[in-house]
Amino acid sequence: MTADQNTFDTMNQHAQDSGSPDTQQPVVEADAQAEPNGQSAERTVLEGEASSVDAELHLRLVQAERQAAEYKDQWLRATADFKNYKRRTEIERAELIRSASAGLILKLLPVLDDFDRAIANIPPEVAETSWWGGTQLIAHKLRTILESEGVAAIAALGEDFDPNVHEAVLYEEAEGQDGKVVAELQKGYKLYDRVLRPTMVKVGKDS
Repeated sequence: MTADQNTFDTMNQHAQDSGSPDTQQPVVEADAQAEPNGQSAERTVLEGEASSVDAELHLRLVQAERQAAEYKDQWLRATADFKNYKRRTEIERAELIRSASAGLILKLLPVLDDFDRAIANIPPEVAETSWWGGTQLIAHKLRTILESEGVAAIAALGEDFDPNVHEAVLYEEAEGQDGKVVAELQKGYKLYDRVLRPTMVKVGKDS
């Protein structure tokens, strides 16, 4: 083999190596798939900004929920306070009205006592007159008005003596009536469940 032939074979081998698809194709594909550095950096920045926005929105949501819970708690407290205030003022108003009514009724009870005494001691000749009938009607109207306001007479005669509603003025020997009210000296009254005036009574006792 001559020198010229060797040189030709060597050049031909170099040409085949430089044009081989196996050595060049991966480089071309890598270059085709590669992303420019500018676009990659921009994408990283956008992803970071999106993550920051999500975190801020989550924080705002948590703060809004906490504030809504505080407002709800304050509203519930205010509602409860108002209900308590309303109930308290209604009780105080009712008590004020009852106290005012009690004061007026106490002033009227002596008038009712006078009617009772007059009815118990009316002479027979007067009891038959129309005048007396009108007088009894006045007494009846007064009792009706007081009853409509919650006034009720306290039961006494024949009842067991009760110091809560009875006032013992006298004691009298009475067989089998020990601790019983044997006489009513002055009628007592209640305003609903409150004693306006206890009944003055005579209480029996065994000998």
